Amino acid sequence: MASENLSVEWEEVDKQWKIKALKVKRNNDWKVVKGASGEHTILFSATKPDSTSITMHANTGVVFPEEIYRYQKEPWKAATSAVSMNTAGKAYHFFPSRISETQDGILLQSENEIAIVSAEWNVDPVHKNDIIVNQSLIAKKPGFYSTTSPSLVNIATGDITWATVPGYFHGAALQPDSVLAYAYGQGIPTFPAIYPDRCMTTPTSIADIKDSLSVAVTVEPGFTRDPWEKDQNTHLKWNTAFSHMSRKGVLSPTLYYPVLGEKGSKLAAGDTLKVEFRFSVRNGYWMDNLDHAINDVYQFSDKLKLRRNQTSLTKRIEAMHSYLTDPKTSMWNLEEYEGRTIGAQSYLGGVVGSQGDAMKNADYGAMWMLGKATGDLAINEKVLPYARNFKLVQQEDKPGFFNGAAMGQYYLAKRKTFVEEWGDFIEPISLTYYTMLDLGNILLFQPEDQELHQRLRHGAELLLKWQHEDGYWEVAYDRKTKQPLFKDIKDLRPTFYGLVVAYRILKDERYLAGAIKGADWLIEHSVNKGHFIGVCGDARYAPDFATAQTAQVLLDLFDITGNEKYKAAAIAAARIYTTSVYTHPVPSTVLKTVKDNTREDWEISQAGLSFEHGGIMGSAQRHGPIQLASHAGLFVRMFNITGDSLFITMARAAAIGRDAFLDNKTKVASYYWNAMGRGAGPYPHHAWWQIGWIMDYLMAEAELRSAGKIIFPRGFVTPKVGPHQSYGFETGNVFGEKAKLIISKAIVDVDNPNIEYILAESVEKDVFIILLNDVGEKQSVTLKLFEKERKISAVHDVTGQGQLEPQGTWQTEIDPYGLKVFRVTYQ
Repeated sequence: MASENLSVEWEEVDKQWKIKALKVKRNNDWKVVKGASGEHTILFSATKPDSTSITMHANTGVVFPEEIYRYQKEPWKAATSAVSMNTAGKAYHFFPSRISETQDGILLQSENEIAIVSAEWNVDPVHKNDIIVNQSLIAKKPGFYSTTSPSLVNIATGDITWATVPGYFHGAALQPDSVLAYAYGQGIPTFPAIYPDRCMTTPTSIADIKDSLSVAVTVEPGFTRDPWEKDQNTHLKWNTAFSHMSRKGVLSPTLYYPVLGEKGSKLAAGDTLKVEFRFSVRNGYWMDNLDHAINDVYQFSDKLKLRRNQTSLTKRIEAMHSYLTDPKTSMWNLEEYEGRTIGAQSYLGGVVGSQGDAMKNADYGAMWMLGKATGDLAINEKVLPYARNFKLVQQEDKPGFFNGAAMGQYYLAKRKTFVEEWGDFIEPISLTYYTMLDLGNILLFQPEDQELHQRLRHGAELLLKWQHEDGYWEVAYDRKTKQPLFKDIKDLRPTFYGLVVAYRILKDERYLAGAIKGADWLIEHSVNKGHFIGVCGDARYAPDFATAQTAQVLLDLFDITGNEKYKAAAIAAARIYTTSVYTHPVPSTVLKTVKDNTREDWEISQAGLSFEHGGIMGSAQRHGPIQLASHAGLFVRMFNITGDSLFITMARAAAIGRDAFLDNKTKVASYYWNAMGRGAGPYPHHAWWQIGWIMDYLMAEAELRSAGKIIFPRGFVTPKVGPHQSYGFETGNVFGEKAKLIISKAIVDVDNPNIEYILAESVEKDVFIILLNDVGEKQSVTLKLFEKERKISAVHDVTGQGQLEPQGTWQTEIDPYGLKVFRVTYQ
């Protein structure tokens, strides 16, 4: 059978039909794909497989994970069961015994002692590099069954150049360390584990082969679990699984459906099960096959058109401004510590040693940005000075090994001590995050603060002292022994960025040299290999948003050095991070019930959201993805750089139409998907992060849509949760004029929630109203101007080059994903 781009030939060998040749069209010639097979596999168990799990050891010899990691205990137990490790049941391997032509393709049939199997192969009439397979099994015995996709190709270990099951692992080579491969997704596991669809971001398995060929198997929509089928959370169901290997342990992208022992796998004699999937074979790389699965199969870009706001992102910022200036709703606390009054918000999540007294501040860039842009005394006088003090006492100033370090993310008020999230240790990346980034962001707004300058230099010197000769840092040091901890993993995170901050503020060339050395090491050992760890200690550093941070900080280093290798590495890291974004199930308008509210499916869809930390032991296994779309601004910038539309689609899908997850009063989003509209819950500080990422996204969109005519300097990324950056510390440029960022409810009101507005004030005190259409359809909007303090003399349409009457209200239309800018002049 053949299409314009793909050809499959079978031949009979010993009464079995095997694939003789698989070919793909390249430059008007046919390229043979090595290892063509066509072998089928059925898994069968007369009884339900037991849940006994195996024990794995880290490369240091300790049982993994250690007992303290209680959040990982159950997911890891399930992940190391016989079903997950693909040792459960008996495997029946066979080739079809009969072959015939159908109207559109080939029918392959076979029968053995347990089942009758048929598979109809058809060339996709639209996507010429795809073969669609409709496969069915009729049970001959009662028991539990799992079918697999046939092994299209068996890939020699020396021929693999990249493999991924999105959401779980990616890498350029086999990883002999089972824990690094399985728990951290660092490289290709050497065993045929199967991965649940609950953390699979796109339902596909992809392998790249030498000579620029990529092979994938993707299940058709409708077979993966629906995380909210009707009126309750069904995220934990396990309908499908993918592996990079066949049951025999041979490299071959493979689908398993249903999962042995799970829903749909128990059959009586005569029962039938069916599954539909596709093979994709193309010239190119894994991103080509991933993009195809996301957009062509799972209709990701097409379904973006469903998204609508009930509340604009701008209005959310305004509501959260009120929430954060109310000490009760924001859970703001003042404490005395070492002669200073320090301020922070309560943190009621898990912290080792907490007695409900943990305190934390989140996004210092957003805090100072909101204070500057609003001029609000409730922030500038009642919050920021005490948050600054918190930052000062958080840094160790006593002589010794930790002099200059951040002593922990959290302050325990009863014990009057700073602690890390999940143990008695100090992390170099915490020095980058909670000293360098936070102090750096404050100094962008308060450049004359000499005490902070000294503290920043203090931290930079310690980063240089702790940096190893070849450029990397340890994951952590024990507080008591000063010895390195977590020796089983490398610090595959952008710790070097603290030196970028120091260089940008302090202009010391030694800091730039250290940053370059650290970045070069990270590119070689992390980005190029697809190896990462995360920043969350309570998840034992499962990969997370630090991957997206890596992309942004490499972009920042490129901006400083002009070295193209940092831009290339930033793009590579961002592309890897696309596998942290859910793209299934396909969003729809089906009505569902959420806590007595009727919602259309797209309103609560996981598609478009990224996870906190993924893989086998990440929070997404239990809670699903998160609403904190810190990567949205980065992805807009990546689209601007690369022209790859997947980035802009993912940014908009994450940001727009997420009202179902907002608290009705405060407009603070819940953190985890499964919390739905619960609001901040035990994490009041998350509102600062939400303001931070929303502003970063809006400013990135304004820059993109204006082709760079609206641009404001970006600050440093926020600690921990991702790559969004602060604004407003310097004037920007709006269509050739200098202007400062302002946030105010007293200038204009916009009646359409799908229209965002950014405000900027010129040197002449005119106000620019920058309007952004959030959706892919033309929108009408009514604007109402307020004249409480100043009388309007003129309104000018900057983008339309027209003069408007200076009246109180007027209407305008904005094109799909369009931009309009009005300039308001006052008497």
